[in-house]
Amino acid sequence: MKSVRSVRFRSVDERFWIRAILNYVWKMKTTLVSLFFLIGFFIGEVQSQTVPFDKEVKLITDRLKREGYQVGSTLFTGSSSIRMWVSLQEDFPQKPIINTGFGGSTAADLKRHLYPLVLQLRPARVFIYEGDNDINNGTPIDEIMADLEQIVMRIQVVDPNCQVYLISAKPSPSRWDKKEQYLALNEAMKSYTEKKENVGFVDVWTPMLDEDGNPKSDIFLEDQLHMNKAGYDIWREIFAKYFPEETLQ
Repeated sequence: MKSVRSVRFRSVDERFWIRAILNYVWKMKTTLVSLFFLIGFFIGEVQSQTVPFDKEVKLITDRLKREGYQVGSTLFTGSSSIRMWVSLQEDFPQKPIINTGFGGSTAADLKRHLYPLVLQLRPARVFIYEGDNDINNGTPIDEIMADLEQIVMRIQVVDPNCQVYLISAKPSPSRWDKKEQYLALNEAMKSYTEKKENVGFVDVWTPMLDEDGNPKSDIFLEDQLHMNKAGYDIWREIFAKYFPEETLQ
């Protein structure tokens, strides 16, 4: 009898553990299904959220693949002041130039897209125009400089011999109420470049002012923000010293 009772106890015990295991497996299955559902949901959400300027950057990279580019070129990048400089290669025809400007961008945007717009193109020199929109958006100068410094660092980690130039913000009439912030940013850029090797500063602010210290009235489009041909003629003269082999026409 003892033997029979022992068998019955083991039988009940086994049934208990079998049910427990089956319940556990069922719960795990339900949990895994829920987990996979949540993962799929979040992946879908992430994919549906486009990274700022993704489309613009793709258009630029597609154009470069289509037209080709030369390693060791001089590269200009940054916001709309660069993007709209459509005569850039014509202004300095003796040197291969790549223009990867994308309008409305900030230093943070350039940092985010630095690989396709700069690093993978392997330029010998890089001119960067960022900070204009940053100030207009209310970004603190220390944050702008942190982004610019990281950009420079990443470029020179890839190629320590690459010469990088930070272009000052320009004096736009439509943003003249932020004059002091722009002057402070330009000074911060200049101060930073003076302490770094293979990093330079290009002042476009001063040559664009009239005798009274205000932005020249005839060098901007109607929006009083973007430059017309006369404005880019000034820039051409400013940058001519970086292309000494060129002859201004």
